[in-house]
Amino acid sequence: MKQRPNFKELPIQPSGLYWENDFVDAEHEQRLISIFTKELVWPDRPGRISLHYGYTFDYKTFGIDPEIPYKEFPDWLQPLIPTTEDRLPDQVCLQFYPPGAGIPPHVDAHAPYDQLYALSLGAPAMMVFGQGEKRIEVDLNPRSMMQMTGDSRLHWTHGIKKRKTDTLPDGTVRLRENRWSITYRWLREGDCECGNLTYCDTAQSRNGTEKEKRSVKALAEKANSEDPAS
Repeated sequence: MKQRPNFKELPIQPSGLYWENDFVDAEHEQRLISIFTKELVWPDRPGRISLHYGYTFDYKTFGIDPEIPYKEFPDWLQPLIPTTEDRLPDQVCLQFYPPGAGIPPHVDAHAPYDQLYALSLGAPAMMVFGQGEKRIEVDLNPRSMMQMTGDSRLHWTHGIKKRKTDTLPDGTVRLRENRWSITYRWLREGDCECGNLTYCDTAQSRNGTEKEKRSVKALAEKANSEDPAS
């Protein structure tokens, strides 16, 4: 199992974003991509597609789907589990992003989930963190593991714009290519006590102002209407 000796907090806003380059080496990455492309059965539809292990992520409630049985972690996934927590993740999502695919800006629900990790494989992509009018881009380079805690996890949105190129800080335009990500989620023990009425479903529920949960499709439509140039 992989330890976390090299995780360092990025010196940026949002705070609480921890990073480790080369969580796996290039040879291991290629073996994984071979498994993803040759051995796994994916949904037959365009755009970003997902496979779930452990409990299945519910895209309607943003928690776990109680109707789908727990799925044991496959052998290829076992060595990729971060061992920084005192228990295994409850939900792991493998996602494929073909060129041009993205994911709308969102905050993973506070009530069901605590820690959040993500491993990037294949081609790089820019992730956009947002809070109000502030936008920060973080380059998700291949083989990097990211841990989101504190502000980055709870109080900023994160997403990947639906586009076929990314513009780097030096002005270089980089083409998007095939990318895979593995997202690890732990079910929260107890209630979230952050009190953020903008992003926290627990705080909203206590205040009687719980917002309607939107499907991933609705979030994407909202993001596109707010940022038509993306």
